Amino acid sequence: MDLRITLVQTELHWQDAAANRQMFSNKLAAVAPQTDLIILPEMFTTGFSMSPENLAEKADSITLEWMQQEARKHRAVLTGSVMVQEGEQYFNRLYWVRPDGSYASYNKKHLFRMAKEHHTYAPGKERLIVELNGWKICPLVCYDLRFPVWSRNTGNSYDLLLYVANWPKVRNQPWRTLLQARAIENIAYVAGVNRVGTDGNNHPYSGDSAIIHPKGYHLLETAEVEAIHTLTLSKKELDDFREAFPAHLDADSFSLNA
Repeated sequence: MDLRITLVQTELHWQDAAANRQMFSNKLAAVAPQTDLIILPEMFTTGFSMSPENLAEKADSITLEWMQQEARKHRAVLTGSVMVQEGEQYFNRLYWVRPDGSYASYNKKHLFRMAKEHHTYAPGKERLIVELNGWKICPLVCYDLRFPVWSRNTGNSYDLLLYVANWPKVRNQPWRTLLQARAIENIAYVAGVNRVGTDGNNHPYSGDSAIIHPKGYHLLETAEVEAIHTLTLSKKELDDFREAFPAHLDADSFSLNA
């Protein structure tokens, strides 16, 4: 079965969750019908902020409730990351919210030390693999992209690898290159959703959201503008390529310590 995915590349209101939820509600109203998956950027309610003590929501939060409402309204899975507090710890948490209100979550594993994220948030310990319309999908967050072992598609455990991000313009070349590399080495579709605009720390973002084919070419390349794109991915193309070029059978085995 084919999979229709929608990438939402936009500016974000700095540290203003209510304004961002309203903004996304307005933008999602224009999403084409019959999409299966809507992908929002990293920390889509605040921007990439190191102030969770003032901004983090509880795990059962108003933003999660908003995501459940939007997923139900659009009859599609909605995903993106937000800052969440559990006990004394904060997490950069991706939610995977289904139209029936059920959800799964993934806590960002690799924390961006150059912004002191590793001093602010606790790292996740386990990947998340979810299923949607016969597709296996692995959602990760931003800096995770730089770590191929964590992204490794061992035994074809997923068909689509996606990254939600706040990846600054100054490093957009690694972003574009690594998205391509992850698709080629894992023989999987890769989607990356980034933001545009300038955040409260005066870091500009160029977007560069993309969808990469398992053969490594771009199905979508975005400009440095707000945009919503919906594309259809072919499971048959993926399966046929894996059968014709089963490089995964020669992959090196390894064990991973979290």
